[in-house]
Amino acid sequence: MPKKFFKRYLPDSKKIKEIKALEFLGDKLHSPNLWHLNRRSVSRAFAIGLWAMYTPPLPWQQIIAAVLAIYFNANLPIAVALVWITNPLTWGPMYYFAYKVGALVMGQPGFSFDQFSELFTIEKALQLGAPLLLGCAILMHVGAVLGYFGIRLLWRRSVLHQLELRKFRNAELSTAVMVRESYVSYKKFLEHRHKHEKDRAAGSAATESS
Repeated sequence: MPKKFFKRYLPDSKKIKEIKALEFLGDKLHSPNLWHLNRRSVSRAFAIGLWAMYTPPLPWQQIIAAVLAIYFNANLPIAVALVWITNPLTWGPMYYFAYKVGALVMGQPGFSFDQFSELFTIEKALQLGAPLLLGCAILMHVGAVLGYFGIRLLWRRSVLHQLELRKFRNAELSTAVMVRESYVSYKKFLEHRHKHEKDRAAGSAATESS
């Protein structure tokens, strides 16, 4: 399930609440809605995080992501963590890609990556003008759309997969089942039943040894 996956890799809530740039939010950081894990909150968090990572660099990205997470009732830790995709190690390639996208859309010649790297600093970013700003705006919105709908699609597929496995687990092994179900589905059924029986045997062995 996506919920289990995100719980495993979710940033520690204490660390998020200790970020100095977010201190101005005060008690709003403790709202339980910001820490829920469900399809709606996670998909919104991905949209916000992937949108905010092309806004002005840290710590502003964290602030923007947190404020938007509060406003849209999105999962705050995920939204804030995603902005770290843009960091001192990735600024150059990511902003260069944005610059090239903007230059391509505007039909302007652009610097090579070596030239861009020599010229680029965060302070000089705005001096690169419209191509960089346009490229960032395009990638912000494309990333937000892909993040939002991508997570919702993956979450839905995972839920349907779990329901399918539950149906197979409760099904009786018979010729009718074999005829009715497709080869791929029935293979999943056998794999899941084998795993379920193995786990149950391991649990019984542990109970007997204790």
